[in-house]
Amino acid sequence: MKISTKGRYAVRFLVDLAEHKKDGFIALKDVAERQNISKKYLEQIVPLLNKSGILKANRGYQGGYMLAKDPKELTICEILKITEGSIAPVSCLDFEPIQCERAEECSTLYIWQGLYKVITDYLDGITIQDVVDREAENSYDNYMI
Repeated sequence: MKISTKGRYAVRFLVDLAEHKKDGFIALKDVAERQNISKKYLEQIVPLLNKSGILKANRGYQGGYMLAKDPKELTICEILKITEGSIAPVSCLDFEPIQCERAEECSTLYIWQGLYKVITDYLDGITIQDVVDREAENSYDNYMI
C-alpha cells in the first residue's frame, strides 16, 4: 500500500489549518505557501474534504477555510479514507462483507485482514491534534540562542 500525494497533502493541509485555527478562515494561498504545495493541487483536495464535512468554507474577501471538526476528533485514518478511497492493502478488503468468491478458501486472507487491522488501528490512533502537538513539541525542543 502506498499513500498518494493527495492523501499526504490533505493531512498537511488540515494540520496547517489546525495550527492556525485561532486566525479564523485561512486563505488557500497562505497554506500553499507555508506548506510548499501547489495551490492548484490544494484546490483539487478541498472539495473532497469539504463534501465530507471536515471543512468550513467562506467565500470572498477574508474568505478561506477552517476545520469544521475539532482536531482531536479528526483521525489520519479518516482523512486517508476520504482522499485515497480505501487504505486496504488488497482489493478484496475494500467491501464489507468481503465480496471475493475465493474468500472461503483463501489461505492468505487472514494475512491481509491482519495487516489491514494493524494499519487502521494505528492510523485511527493518531489525530490531527496529535500531529500539531508533536510539531509544537519538536519546535520547542529545537530552540537555540
